[in-house]
Amino acid sequence: QVQLVESGGGLVQPGESLRLACTASGRFLNIYATDWYRQPPGKQRELVAAISRGGSTTYADSVKGRFTISIDNAKKSVYLHMNSLRPEDTAVYSCNVDTLLDDYGTTWSGWGQGTQVTVSS
Repeated sequence: QVQLVESGGGLVQPGESLRLACTASGRFLNIYATDWYRQPPGKQRELVAAISRGGSTTYADSVKGRFTISIDNAKKSVYLHMNSLRPEDTAVYSCNVDTLLDDYGTTWSGWGQGTQVTVSS
């Protein structure tokens, strides 16, 4: 069983930065893909950034050039680095992580618990 714990959210002023982390524990071989989503207050959840199994990254137009997604298997973690934050980035951010469980190709996918990011002056 794999567990995910998110961290790094908080209250920041416009223009500041945050780094969100999603750390996995349990038995697995590696993290091979991940997505970060966010749900602003009163709005639908949206995809913010993703790393595919092949390693390619995609970003929502609204965060391109400001956010960076990454995987660090040595730390069993995925990250979302957020720079130049804006009030419209305020949302609950959630990670979705895909892990390889064994040499037979068994995979597991799960969600973090979500973390609040508030950007306000």
